[in-house]
Amino acid sequence: MESLAAHPRPSASADDGRTRDRVSALLLEHGPQTATELAGRLGISPAAVRRHLDALVATGRVEERQSREAHRGRGRPARRFHLTDAGRSAFPHAYDDLALTALRFVAEAGGPDAVRAVAEKQLAGLERRASTAVEKAVRARPGQPVDRAQALAAALTAEGYAATASALSGGGQLCQHHCPVAHVAAEFPQLCEAETAVIGRLVGTHVQRLATIAHGDGICTTHIPGPLVPGTRPGSGREHIRAGNRSVPARPVLGEQGASRPARERTAAPSSTTTPTNDRERTPA
Repeated sequence: MESLAAHPRPSASADDGRTRDRVSALLLEHGPQTATELAGRLGISPAAVRRHLDALVATGRVEERQSREAHRGRGRPARRFHLTDAGRSAFPHAYDDLALTALRFVAEAGGPDAVRAVAEKQLAGLERRASTAVEKAVRARPGQPVDRAQALAAALTAEGYAATASALSGGGQLCQHHCPVAHVAAEFPQLCEAETAVIGRLVGTHVQRLATIAHGDGICTTHIPGPLVPGTRPGSGREHIRAGNRSVPARPVLGEQGASRPARERTAAPSSTTTPTNDRERTPA
């Protein structure tokens, strides 16, 4: 006799999950329905359907509304169940494809600068909300030092970035463990560049992007330099010297003309603006 253990039955929770997915699919396909209507389509009892609907309501995927149709007969009006936005989000979407198509059209019509303008416009709302959260954290501790990177990490987490901030001897790092636009940013780096500029403005200093999810790294990592070494002053030409951290020029590309010249022969033209810049450097593999 063949052992029943050789063919284990699916768990009750797995069966419940599949049934609730079917309920959600029916609400998506046919619109709002009563428990009795759903029971007829599923071939199970209305009581069983109500149990699954209660679970879906509890998780926010479904909501119950009173029917607006004219009520006839005795009893309470029938109540219909609607799929919520959270319930719809569980189904496949093509938002990334739509965004890529739109940005490709923008790039073709207006070039890279037009894409950058779209990215900055898209991040304007995020910057406004995060700035409000950071300033609120500063006001909550009057006269006390506030780690703006930590406050920013909390604000970004609320926006879905799962961000953390850590202190280092030469400054700190802001890490974003999730990127909502990673697939789009992989083709259009202007999104990462605009986001880096926003981070720099919110923490009040120039920052350096070390890694991004869009380019295959596990997390987006942004280096935030530490405070200036005592004795340095803006305009002295030594603003890049910081406690525990010394900024250095990016390494020259191999084969680049003039890359082998002595350092004393390579001088950088003075900047015409005091606006902090945001450099992006990939971490070596």
